[in-house]
Amino acid sequence: MNTIAKLPIGIEDFKEIRTEGFYYVDKTDLITELLNHWGKVNLFTRPRRFGKSLNMNMLKYFFSYGCDPTLFDGLAISRETELCEKYMGNFPVISITLKGVEAEDYQGAVARLCSVIGREALRFRFLLESKLLSKDDKRQYSQLIQMGEGGQQMFVISEDALENSLHTLSYLLCRQYGQKVILLIDEYDVPLDKAHQYGYYDRMVRLIRGMFGQALKTNENLYFAVLTGCLRIAKESIFTGLNNFRVLSITNSRFDEHFGFSDMEVRSMLEYYGFGDRHTLIKEWYDGYRFGRTDVYCPWDVINYTDQLLADPDARPRAFWINSSSNDILRKLLEKATSRTRQELGDLVSGNGITKKINEELTYRELYDSLDHIWSVLFTTGYLTKRREIDLNTYELVIPNREIRMIFTEQILTWFQEEAEKDAPALDAFCEAFQKGDTDEIERQFTAYLKKTISIRDTAVRKSKKENFYHGILLGLLSHREDWIVHSNAESGIGYSDIQIELVEEDMGIVIELKYAESPNLEAACKKALAQIEEKGYADRLMDDGITTILKYGIACRKNTCMVRMDRS
Repeated sequence: MNTIAKLPIGIEDFKEIRTEGFYYVDKTDLITELLNHWGKVNLFTRPRRFGKSLNMNMLKYFFSYGCDPTLFDGLAISRETELCEKYMGNFPVISITLKGVEAEDYQGAVARLCSVIGREALRFRFLLESKLLSKDDKRQYSQLIQMGEGGQQMFVISEDALENSLHTLSYLLCRQYGQKVILLIDEYDVPLDKAHQYGYYDRMVRLIRGMFGQALKTNENLYFAVLTGCLRIAKESIFTGLNNFRVLSITNSRFDEHFGFSDMEVRSMLEYYGFGDRHTLIKEWYDGYRFGRTDVYCPWDVINYTDQLLADPDARPRAFWINSSSNDILRKLLEKATSRTRQELGDLVSGNGITKKINEELTYRELYDSLDHIWSVLFTTGYLTKRREIDLNTYELVIPNREIRMIFTEQILTWFQEEAEKDAPALDAFCEAFQKGDTDEIERQFTAYLKKTISIRDTAVRKSKKENFYHGILLGLLSHREDWIVHSNAESGIGYSDIQIELVEEDMGIVIELKYAESPNLEAACKKALAQIEEKGYADRLMDDGITTILKYGIACRKNTCMVRMDRS
């Protein structure tokens, strides 16, 4: 009986995946294309969780001296015999990741960068015994692996040596082996992101510019380099004067299928694990990204949900991607939102597209300068994807899938609730109108609130999804009252009411059923909501608790208007 392959959740080590019985989606065609379409310095920009780090680790194992060729048995690259003979295991490789270079101050970030460089330099400790290196060469090498005093496991590298470190290490390795070096830098933009966040951006830019300039621009010991990151940082920022630089972003068709999972790859994985019947559901939740001319799924989501299904075949999809980042960019957009922006957000959440000119080359200092820049960042980081190209750098953008639509909706509702809470007296008055049965006041205030947030439009998005959005807004507003017991989707009678509220001290209950009106006839939708409350006995739970006064509200919403009707029992 064959053992089923494990799912590689969070594993970015290619060798571990290939030797420890993990499922691997073959991306080794990346090597073929990289070698056949030569670039001296290649930058791949992709959203987070799309396999950048695993691909970089795969490149390291393929090119490095001492490569174990069995790691690539049966994979696409193994069929390229001439390329394997010429390149496999024939290079000194420097491979670093900068994803951990983050700190609240510059000194802390430099210490972490020293650790990254020092650990990588230690892999080549044999250089200290080399007969091909001079004393001065070995002195330069020793500067890269110098440890702190007192037994601390910290590398102490001067800033000058740190700036020269990648150039120095490539020079030493080239001299040792008589072969130029391959340089791999994963998550190159993380130090700049964190530096901007914590206020030491200019100093970090100078350091990274110096490191990259020496390693990539004036380095005669470099065979080629590959960098990855989420954003394409402006050339003037850290890549000044680099004329051998090739950017391969999500808008490029070349290499478009090598990051993320194709539909065929997802189908194969689901069939392997016996979940082929979940393909449509997974496509709805995690597909929809378009890199170049290829549609791709987010690998992180597909792998995590498949793993969840192995534990519970009835498990429902959920948003895995949202838990792997802070989603601050959406907050920035909402904070700067104009009425036009809110309309555009409504179009996106409703399933429509918006047209935007995209600037893929920004500095971190510029990211939040304007709404146009924020839209560009949302596109390059995976919150939006292109439906079609309209003109040069101008695209019709859409939300890729159900997971990202959920992220947008949750962020919008959280922001809206926080904005409403700033006027506590108005929010108190809105809640009290429900207690008093004042439908005119509820209608007036709820309509005013709806005009301040986005408007869900009449599109192909299912009616239930539209109702859920308005449900979320109303639930957030009513939850303001800490002395009320507010239930969402409470089981009662023969179904689940949208919202139930218990006012214990007043011996009162409130039942609310909300409908999205697909025509301007909001009155009919209100009557339908009230009829549903009666037919399904949504008030039964409150009556069983001995509550004597129950107010039943039917609320109909359409775009940014509403109507409220009430029955009393």
